[in-house]
Amino acid sequence: MNEELLRLDHLSIDYKVKDGYLSAVNDVSCVVNKGEVFAIVGESGCGKSTVAHSVMNLLPDGNEEIKGKIIFKGEDLRRYGPKEMENIRGKEIGMIFQNPLDSLNPVYTVGGQVAEAILLDKVDKQEAWNRVINLFKDVKMPDAEERANSFPHELSGGMRQRVMIAMMLSRNPELLIADEPTTALDVTIEAQILDIMKELKEKFNTAIMLITHNFGLVAEIADRIGIMYAGEMVESGDVFEIFAAPTHPYTRLLMEALPRKTKAEGRLKTIEGSVPRITKKKPGCRFANRCPYALTNCYCEDPPVVHVSENHFCRCHLTGKEA
Repeated sequence: MNEELLRLDHLSIDYKVKDGYLSAVNDVSCVVNKGEVFAIVGESGCGKSTVAHSVMNLLPDGNEEIKGKIIFKGEDLRRYGPKEMENIRGKEIGMIFQNPLDSLNPVYTVGGQVAEAILLDKVDKQEAWNRVINLFKDVKMPDAEERANSFPHELSGGMRQRVMIAMMLSRNPELLIADEPTTALDVTIEAQILDIMKELKEKFNTAIMLITHNFGLVAEIADRIGIMYAGEMVESGDVFEIFAAPTHPYTRLLMEALPRKTKAEGRLKTIEGSVPRITKKKPGCRFANRCPYALTNCYCEDPPVVHVSENHFCRCHLTGKEA
């Protein structure tokens, strides 16, 4: 039986802009269970990172309007003040950002920065340092003792990302949010980071919310998947079910854009157009202007949320119809 850890309940986020409000996230609902990997996938500008930052309450201060609930372990995080969120961040929810070099202080050693997080739990310095070394070994850091005394600029991108993973795991959070954790890494290092995340999930039973646009990562590590487009979650379900039978036209087109094994299978397909900038909310499917199967009502009526199976839903007028 899956035990719910995090639930987003009809979450909507609008940013204040010059010409009104920009709809970054619209009516998103999903659940992350304990010990599972839930991947959120979509093009750049679809609202994936906004969802992640909203869970951590790290959105630009005073520049957003939020509706809906963010339920973590039965409590609505939207009701928490800054001091209460400080107790949640790191201790119960950790976050790995896209560029580790931006997240690490250049004038302190990486081991010292990881130890700083551990010292918040009132342990002595020697025990904290021993835990840093063990964490570095857990994330497969070569020469852990030596690297702990290195500064961020002395490490490669893959090593810096290992430091960030170690830092986020230093206080044993129940949920780890990984925002494009392998974007700047080469394929070999990307595979190593994935293996580390899978091992740590098994060892610590940590739930992971993986934010990515890479379907290869999803197939490798995720248990369930949510597809986002223009701020909306258009399809969600078991990763094997969606890979075997994608239902939403956007999901299908993303799948068709995946690299082929051989040249004989033809050129990569692309999706014409780009993600729209929604400043005025109006009825209709946000993907309609790029969808090759769009019907007349797709442009003027909000698509219904249809349950394809018990754990698989799709937000589309075409669901159940032949496309």
